[in-house]
Amino acid sequence: MQSDEQRVVIVTGAARGIGRGHALEFARQGYAVVVNDLGAEVDGSGGSTGPAGEVVDEIRGMGGQAVANGDDVSDFAGAERLVGAALEHFGRLDVLVNNAGILRDRMLVNMSVEEWDSVIRVHLRGTFAPTRHAAAYWREEHKAGRPVDARVINTTSSSGIYGNQGQSNYGAAKAGIAAFTVITAMELSRYGITVNAVAPAALTRMTENLRPDREKPDPSQFDPSAPDNIAPLVVWLAGPAAKEVTGRVFNVRGGAISVAEGWQAGPGVDKGERWTVEELDDVLPGLVAQAALNADQRGIRPTAG
Repeated sequence: MQSDEQRVVIVTGAARGIGRGHALEFARQGYAVVVNDLGAEVDGSGGSTGPAGEVVDEIRGMGGQAVANGDDVSDFAGAERLVGAALEHFGRLDVLVNNAGILRDRMLVNMSVEEWDSVIRVHLRGTFAPTRHAAAYWREEHKAGRPVDARVINTTSSSGIYGNQGQSNYGAAKAGIAAFTVITAMELSRYGITVNAVAPAALTRMTENLRPDREKPDPSQFDPSAPDNIAPLVVWLAGPAAKEVTGRVFNVRGGAISVAEGWQAGPGVDKGERWTVEELDDVLPGLVAQAALNADQRGIRPTAG
């Protein structure tokens, strides 16, 4: 068991890619790490505890503390066992990083119900379930009078907050995670819990097939697509300097970090009574023309015209 001062983090989807980078960076910063991963394929099929165990071995080889966990985060009971694993092995839990995900890309007209449901389940329910159990633990700690300085860091995507063709299932789930982040930040602040999200851009198993023509980076140069680039922001959000930061979504790719600005009310009009359909012919086109265009997938608003 770790010392009372050592903080404990759960990272889901931590065996490869971005999640692996999170787990290793948390270990470097002195955290005890629960490495959660099913070891499944990109589409969610199959499973193995091997890759998670390799990350644990790497952390232990650095002199850190880690345990592997193979529970399915989209299963409510599995998510409860995951939180329980942190408490059983390390006696506490301080940070939850919801990173697990799969892809089943398909244009809407060709998408099956199974492709829709599986992606929504892993991403959206797989964020809700661990957060629900972790929050229940922290609330009980707060009610017992013990100090709580807890963090939830979710993984959303530009596909969700800005949009991307062929990913209506993935984008809908990731947009839901962004909304979940904002709402749970409001609900949980009273217990000493912050909730934030990151929208990462990196080359991983989930994204390598989106750009098969991508040139391989020069190994002697900084690679902005490397998945390890995301971890410093996530670890910072878990640290003391981020204690007052909550309900925010951050874009991050390579060395570029920005704060995503969410939906806001744009041009509007109030008649003060019920509109007729015919009256709206003279109102809504003008409002739409005044409104800012939707941001592109990079989060940049195009110039009108």
